[in-house]
Amino acid sequence: MRSGSIAFLSTTLPSYTSPINLTALRSSAVCRSASVVAFRRLSVFCSFPARQTDSQVNKFIPFHNLFNLTPSRRTVTRASASTMASSFSPEKARVPPAVELPVPPISKVSYLKTCVRAWYLVAIGDMHFKIGLCQLSVTADKLRNIAHARVAIQEAAEKGAKLVLLPEIWNSPYSNDSFPVYAEDIDAGKDSSPSTAMLSEVARSLKITIVGGSIPERCGDKLYNTCCVFDADGKLIAKHRKIHLFDINIPGQITFEESKTLTAGETPTVVDTDVGRIGIGICYDIRFQELAMIYAARGAHLLCYPGAFNMTTGPLHWELLQRARAVDNQLYVATCSPARDAESGGYVAWGHSTLVGPFGEVLATTEHDEATIISEIDYSLLDLRRTNLPLQKQRRGDLYNLVDVQRLNSQ
Repeated sequence: MRSGSIAFLSTTLPSYTSPINLTALRSSAVCRSASVVAFRRLSVFCSFPARQTDSQVNKFIPFHNLFNLTPSRRTVTRASASTMASSFSPEKARVPPAVELPVPPISKVSYLKTCVRAWYLVAIGDMHFKIGLCQLSVTADKLRNIAHARVAIQEAAEKGAKLVLLPEIWNSPYSNDSFPVYAEDIDAGKDSSPSTAMLSEVARSLKITIVGGSIPERCGDKLYNTCCVFDADGKLIAKHRKIHLFDINIPGQITFEESKTLTAGETPTVVDTDVGRIGIGICYDIRFQELAMIYAARGAHLLCYPGAFNMTTGPLHWELLQRARAVDNQLYVATCSPARDAESGGYVAWGHSTLVGPFGEVLATTEHDEATIISEIDYSLLDLRRTNLPLQKQRRGDLYNLVDVQRLNSQ
């Protein structure tokens, strides 16, 4: 059984199910993962004739333990959890309160039947998809960079990627001198922005979602470091301008000030795509956990950070920050860097594009050379990890909170 498949079984199975060993299913981590996901989504598809205590208890107890619970234990567990939530006020830890994790559009349920004391579910819940991280070499030749990125995206799609992520500043050398020269008017499109025109065309022709790394953007008399997201129809569905500018001074090692040429963005970016809800940050944005926390509170499944950490901070912080953002918020984190070029005499990137899972585990990574990573994302693990470690219910809203100013002002 694929971990994307979902099956609930009682000791008496309906005739439309194939013979399955119930004991093996109860001990299977795959089945437990899928069961937790399906139980938490049951209310989306039907109303239960069963007592509410059963469905409520499952929010706190793994499905494989539910078979062994007595009614009294169920009541005690529900009361304890309710008391904890009441005293901690976890809903107040996020202002406005966190939204429920949305059902990914790639998840499909084909059949559901319920009865008073047993649950039968025959479903196809495909919560998997492949992501491609294209770690590209970048040169001073803009047209070459664009053509090279096109080929890398096509190759990733041929290997099954439904989402492709590009690096930070992939069409230009990374320098304050280059940003004004290579900047494009994204809103004008077409000839004014050949880089995004290519991304739109390739997304449409390959029917994939593209998180287009970042490029220098010109808007009026201002320059931004901007990431564009395109859907499978080639439509620009989100544009994130780097919020936290990279101004750093480590004497004898590295000094860089993006603020000399670039303007900071003002808006956190969360976008619904064919492969789930994605929060976007660019490089230095990953250092600010508040942004990732806001994205998690808005129901993001995945955070994408095109970035170009350097040879000083990269070895120390690049993987550390990715894993921290993932484990703190119990979601996926994907990063994509330019390949390392130590010969040009310019900015030298650390490389090591990476995919991290919701338990902080490194699922896929590469070294510093040009490479394309193809890896799988399984959204059923989000619910599993959040059930194993229920941080959302344990936050101390009575002691602290995070204020999402944008959401608060829009209400």
